[in-house]
Amino acid sequence: MPKTIETVPNISEGRRKEVLQEILSAVASEPGGARVLDLSSDADHNRSVLTLAGEPEQVRRSVLRLFEIVLSRIDLRSHAGEHPRMGAVDVVPFIPVSGATMDECVQLAREVGDEVARRFSLPIYLYEEAATSEHRRNLADVRKGQFEGLGKKMQEARWKPDFGPTEPHPSAGATAIGAREFLIAFNVNLGTPKLEIAEKIARAIRHSGGGLRYCKAMGVALKERGLAQVSINMTNFRKTPLHRVVEMIRSEASRHGVEVVGSEIVGLVPNDALLAAADFYLRLESFDPTQVLENRLSNPGE
Repeated sequence: MPKTIETVPNISEGRRKEVLQEILSAVASEPGGARVLDLSSDADHNRSVLTLAGEPEQVRRSVLRLFEIVLSRIDLRSHAGEHPRMGAVDVVPFIPVSGATMDECVQLAREVGDEVARRFSLPIYLYEEAATSEHRRNLADVRKGQFEGLGKKMQEARWKPDFGPTEPHPSAGATAIGAREFLIAFNVNLGTPKLEIAEKIARAIRHSGGGLRYCKAMGVALKERGLAQVSINMTNFRKTPLHRVVEMIRSEASRHGVEVVGSEIVGLVPNDALLAAADFYLRLESFDPTQVLENRLSNPGE
């Protein structure tokens, strides 16, 4: 069975369409590279999420090409956006899809991290399953202080990079590279421009604040739309499903006299996550995923 690994690099650019197209074209045309599945961008966050999948060597080739083109086109000294970031290529996770194990993704993360550091003189931190220390597992902890605080942070012994120089790249900062299970980037928009309300809701629902397990959240201002947003990373959608997060946000929002006005998926999402939400909201009885036409067609023997 071929080994398929997904990678979802996050890059610090979501506004300059010509730059994003140049990056996308470069990665898509890399000989022997991975398949490009999706590119999602957000102007308020000033961030884009690229989804790639392929065999380990294909993924490695595409990620290295991504760093080459991004570091030539993105300068964090002139970058600003709502989403936290410490690097031009901010984070690169490797996720096992089929035929590949988490251990293989960890090994790939470490090999790619070492090669990126050597080739581009870029500090690399390993996170999640690839982390070399427990305090580096959580991406939020690794990225704390962002690009602007990175130089001071790296002076501390506990935040010496795993690979590369011990000071930030002048324009590209540093990158977190790791291995993890599938993550859903999910945003819920509120019918208010008040950022403080989104921040209160985010604190209530995220696990670190005593909320839902496998849920990370922060408040974001969508200035162009005049809305506040609860921006969420769901690290295990089977144990904490989408609908549970939405219902908790709806409940918390009502306490502030605010309604949920929409939501969005950033990048790709597993079919099972959406089917679970449909099952919940439609109140389906004895529902089986094989009742979905596309699922039955892809598994004709069932």
